[in-house]
Amino acid sequence: MAQHENKKCPQCNNIFECKVGNVLECQCYQIQLSYEEKIYFESIYTDCLCIHCMHKLKQQYQLLKKKISLE
Repeated sequence: MAQHENKKCPQCNNIFECKVGNVLECQCYQIQLSYEEKIYFESIYTDCLCIHCMHKLKQQYQLLKKKISLE
């Protein structure tokens, strides 16, 4: 099984290295997501995102959550 894989971010199309064989060194380990944020991500994308898009999507979720709570 390959420990590293080059992937294309489905949101921005940038290439990044996924370290599925060593998640502690993977770029996605740098961001903490709540259970709800993970579900939100999975409802939009079926594959890994680059770290920059993960941060953007996390912010987008937080804004959406805030907007819903204000209604």
